[in-house]
Amino acid sequence: MKKVVLILFLSLIFINSGFAETSVDATLNQIGKLDITLKILFLITILSLAPAILITVTSFTRIVIILSLLRHALGIPQTPPNQVIIALSIFLTIFIMKPVFEDINKVSLQPYLKKEITDVQAISNAKEPIKAFMLKNTRKEDLKLFLDIAGEKPKSPKDVSLMSLIPAFMISEIKTAFEVVFIIFLPFLIIDLLIASILMSMGMMMIPPMLISLPFKLILFILADGWELLIKALIVSYK
Repeated sequence: MKKVVLILFLSLIFINSGFAETSVDATLNQIGKLDITLKILFLITILSLAPAILITVTSFTRIVIILSLLRHALGIPQTPPNQVIIALSIFLTIFIMKPVFEDINKVSLQPYLKKEITDVQAISNAKEPIKAFMLKNTRKEDLKLFLDIAGEKPKSPKDVSLMSLIPAFMISEIKTAFEVVFIIFLPFLIIDLLIASILMSMGMMMIPPMLISLPFKLILFILADGWELLIKALIVSYK
């Protein structure tokens, strides 16, 4: 029982600690000395937190926000269903993150399977491609905000700690998603205003404008190849 409590405690330190990255590395070194049974338990604990990790360090946040708010722009907040939006976001995330996953496989997983590096070194190597991806897609002002709050003064991008980089990356993703959604909303808003003006000029104020404008917005989105353009823009934005 004591061993279970110990490994859960170490897992929480690794995922949620507010210490510097050197503290995380020290924790990994302690984990590397544990028994194989405890390592398996630690891995299971990490897998249970996989959804949170997916959201925080990948492109999932930007994609799911844009796809979700697209439904509101069209005027159909329940279609496509949430399950479809989440599934599409996950597969797009995998597609966008494929180069990062390939780098992790090359520098971490394969050497570890060949027993060329230790499990601690494998985890350390796996962090670098993810860190490079987040640095590339994080706004400088957002990163500076968290570095100033944490009192960190890294000499190079590689010295930036994950504790500052991850929240800065998420804030940047949310900002970018909102900017994209604003542009998407504009043409649909114009259609809503035109339909509302026409109905008012005809004295048909009892008819909801959304009921009339919805077919026009849908046909506009289809004729403009909206899905293809949106998905392409999402993917290209990470190149």
